[in-house]
Amino acid sequence: MAGTALERFTERLAGELEAQRREGRYYTPNIISGTQGPRITMDGRECVNLCANNYLGFAQDPAIIAAARAALDRYGFGLGAGRVVCSMEIHQELERRLAAWKRRAAVLVCQTGYDTNLAAIATLAAEGDVIISDAANHASIVDGSRLSRAERRIFPHADMDGLETVLRETQSAPARFIITDGVFSMDGDIAPLPAIVALAERYGALVYVDDAHGDGVLGERGTGIVEHFGLHGRVAIEMGTLSKALGGVGGFVATEQTVRDYLYQRSRTFMFSTGHLPPAIAAGLIAALDLLQAQPERPRRLWENAAFFRDGLRRLGFDTGVSATPIIPVLVGEAERAMALGRALRAAGVYVQAFAYPVVPRGAARVRCIVSAAHTQADLEEALAAFAGAGKTLGML
Repeated sequence: MAGTALERFTERLAGELEAQRREGRYYTPNIISGTQGPRITMDGRECVNLCANNYLGFAQDPAIIAAARAALDRYGFGLGAGRVVCSMEIHQELERRLAAWKRRAAVLVCQTGYDTNLAAIATLAAEGDVIISDAANHASIVDGSRLSRAERRIFPHADMDGLETVLRETQSAPARFIITDGVFSMDGDIAPLPAIVALAERYGALVYVDDAHGDGVLGERGTGIVEHFGLHGRVAIEMGTLSKALGGVGGFVATEQTVRDYLYQRSRTFMFSTGHLPPAIAAGLIAALDLLQAQPERPRRLWENAAFFRDGLRRLGFDTGVSATPIIPVLVGEAERAMALGRALRAAGVYVQAFAYPVVPRGAARVRCIVSAAHTQADLEEALAAFAGAGKTLGML
């Protein structure tokens, strides 16, 4: 075979990328200028932004920015070491505040939400244990499970009969972890957590919930799916992210003190990274928690906007699937149709992201919309008008 090893290798990669382009699954960078908000500037044009996980508008909130700026002056730009070597008081304060907010004994903050699932799952699930995972769980759960030495079992999405079958078959394992997203990021549905917890208690299993899209969104106080269903004290491990409703970056595990201490001492993902939260980010997140508690109208407005936009899409004739949250997919089937709808909406001044296999199953391509509390009704009406025009032009309505 001609060429150097590097040339042959890059030729192989180029072929795979070209196949991805042909199938309509090639993602190009979408660069915004200015702040992240309900309207953004992209390629010099203002768009209604339906792509961000900035549920409460905290990413651009002046009070949060001011808190981060003050911490930058006080603590400097970066941590300069892993937290096992050198933590700052601001990180400890953030963990105390998160623990109080979640009504848990202790919290460990990690670099990102993705890293948090890798850190927790790979460390806690040992050889001989069993991880029982919902088929629709996030990729970080899948990868954390692969890194562990535990047996992995998958049950069909939200199928309690399937879950119980696996629980019956694995009763000899030392520990079993039922792992589920709280809110599923592609369909916007909510996990049947009461039924999951009931089965876990019946069969002696531990429940691990990834509440990335529930924190700040679900529950009367915005503390997530456990509060939403009134299950405090019955879920072993709550994982959350700090990059969505709270507007920053990072992830955390809220759990018992011993579990937190074990992760601090044993998680390779946590221990061997020097890329921990800059102190300014930690300070901004504390300010976000303050705002969430002081302004309960933000989550209420988020849910009002979600209902308005979902109902509008359905009246137009679009299929929004099983969405029950501010994550609202518009299901169109094949990748090419999803990409075409995304391009048409972008041309009309509405930014959405199209998703296809392998992010979602084949034949279930969609554009995913995420509304925020910061959207005005005028923003959402403009987006609905764009969907109506694009849908008619592309023969989807």
